[in-house]
Amino acid sequence: MDRLSKEKRSWNMSRIRNSDTGPERIVRSALHKLGYRFRLNRKELPGKPDIVLPKYRTAIFIHGCFWHRHRGCSLAYTPKSNTEFWLSKFARNVQRDSEVATALSSTGWKQLVIWECEAKDHTLLASKLKKALHN
Repeated sequence: MDRLSKEKRSWNMSRIRNSDTGPERIVRSALHKLGYRFRLNRKELPGKPDIVLPKYRTAIFIHGCFWHRHRGCSLAYTPKSNTEFWLSKFARNVQRDSEVATALSSTGWKQLVIWECEAKDHTLLASKLKKALHN
C-alpha cells in the first residue's frame, strides 16, 4: 500500500525531470572545467545521449541509479508497492540501455555511463572522465 494519495504520488512523479538534472549539470560542469567542449542531447544518435563529445566520438549518459538499476547501489531499491509494475519497467529500461549501447558501438561511437551516485564524488568523476577521454 502506498503511503501517499494517488494525486500526491502523481504530482511527485510529474516533478521527475528527464533532462537538465542535477547530476547532468555536475557532469557538464566537470567537463567544462577540464576543458572539454560538448553538445547536449543529440537526437540523431541512438538513445539521445545526455552529452556528446564529437571530437572524441564519445556519448555520455548520466543514469539515475534508481531508474537504470545501478548494481550494488543503495539508490537502486525496488518499491514495496506495485512491485510487478516496477520490475517490468526497470527490466525494460535496462534492456533499452543495452540496445542503445549496441547501436552506438556499431556506428563507431564510444559510450560512457556516469551513475548518479558517481557524480556526487567530484574527484572520482574528474578522474573517470579524464581516463575515458584520453584513450
